[in-house]
Amino acid sequence: MNGDEVKACCADAYAKDVVALLLGDSHHPGGTALTRRLADQLTLTPGARVLDVASGRGTTALLLADAYQVRVDGVDYSPANTALAQGAAQAAGRAEQAVFTTGDAEHLPYPDGTFDAVVCECALCTFPDKHQAAAEFARVLGPGCRVGITDVVADPDRLPPELTGLAARIACIADARPLEEYAAVLAAAGLRTLSTELHDAALLRMIDQIEARLNLLRITAPACLADSGVDLTAAPAVLASARAAVADGALGYALLTAVKSL
Repeated sequence: MNGDEVKACCADAYAKDVVALLLGDSHHPGGTALTRRLADQLTLTPGARVLDVASGRGTTALLLADAYQVRVDGVDYSPANTALAQGAAQAAGRAEQAVFTTGDAEHLPYPDGTFDAVVCECALCTFPDKHQAAAEFARVLGPGCRVGITDVVADPDRLPPELTGLAARIACIADARPLEEYAAVLAAAGLRTLSTELHDAALLRMIDQIEARLNLLRITAPACLADSGVDLTAAPAVLASARAAVADGALGYALLTAVKSL
């Protein structure tokens, strides 16, 4: 499967309603609390322009627009997610502050130096060409401006087989990298790391949440799971492997901020 096919597959999966049911509105460990922690490290000021890469259904963008009074552009590979995010912005009365576009993180549809900050939550690990995506983050940032990332971190050589297939890639695991490798990818694009934090407990809470919601949906909405393609037979083993990998230090979740050189 080539890079475009992987991106399309991931985008299609994350546009499904069952994903929102299993992962929650934010679609990433730590939820809005971790998004706020990330935003607080970006020195956002009212009126600043922020780009949310892989913006999904708009949860992060709308939080930033409301809580930090910034103008947010969200870009996502899925047209379905773009439409849902636009609808959410309209419903929240934030359509002028939060604007959503369908596009590719590896070829961002914005001019050089457009943004005061870039955020990317639980998505860099899914991009087939991480170096190209990081170069695009740097290109659209102004000098001295910051990028903030929360993402799955992993030691690929230590992951069990259950966490290395296509389904695991969609779940933000299979192509996750060690934290120092993300920092190196950003550095190669001219983005110097300012801070890193580990939030493995947030990943464990999400694993527990997915397991609990899967068990509930087995009872209340089995047809929904069947139609979504969720493999109920494999799910318990995958979740158990993920939990064990976190305990072993082979899998985790991290926050990273970096700055573009002046």
